[in-house]
Amino acid sequence: MTRIQPVQPGEAGPLTRVVLRTARRKTGQLAGRHTDKMIEPLEVFAHAPRLLLGYGMMELATEKVGRVEHRLKELAQLKAATLSHCEYCIDIGSSIARRSGLSDEQLLALPTYRDSDLFSDLEKLVLDYASGISATPVDVSDELFAALREHFDEPQLVELTSVIALENFRGRFNLALGIGAAGFSEGMVCAVPETRPTSNGERAQTVTRARAGGPEPATVARGG
Repeated sequence: MTRIQPVQPGEAGPLTRVVLRTARRKTGQLAGRHTDKMIEPLEVFAHAPRLLLGYGMMELATEKVGRVEHRLKELAQLKAATLSHCEYCIDIGSSIARRSGLSDEQLLALPTYRDSDLFSDLEKLVLDYASGISATPVDVSDELFAALREHFDEPQLVELTSVIALENFRGRFNLALGIGAAGFSEGMVCAVPETRPTSNGERAQTVTRARAGGPEPATVARGG
């Protein structure tokens, strides 16, 4: 349950109402579905209108840049979402990723992407980067970054880094405030939360399953 109640339209100022109305329309277009809680993170953000406006501008700027292939960015963001365990992020991210061309099989194969034939070498490299940025502390080696440089120029690297970092911001904000799945992937296959390597280098057991209505905690031992 959300720890801070969303701001209702009648409680918001004129500018905030415009921002939320625009966000609802754009989110529906992006995810391909309208739900009752589709912009709940923004409705919570609306308690601090200036922060809502600043965050909205960041999201808008992120939407406008396009030097990196859209599908790769969605893949990276969804990977970051599964590592943060943000249910809202996994829910909407699965829907958007599916619309960008990812198959249900690929959504479910994210935890084992390194051993999967469903992803290209470039996609695996991007997934490695998303995993490294999403670790605490960040774990991006010089070797990994050098490999990325073989495929992306510096503006593209900044763009890719930014979208992954932004996804981590979304996830931590939503998790801290108890914002859950909104139903974007209801009735469809959804990616699942993942674990990161434990301190001894082993991975906790991960159960790859999804349920209608959004992601279900699916790990025996879970990373943060």
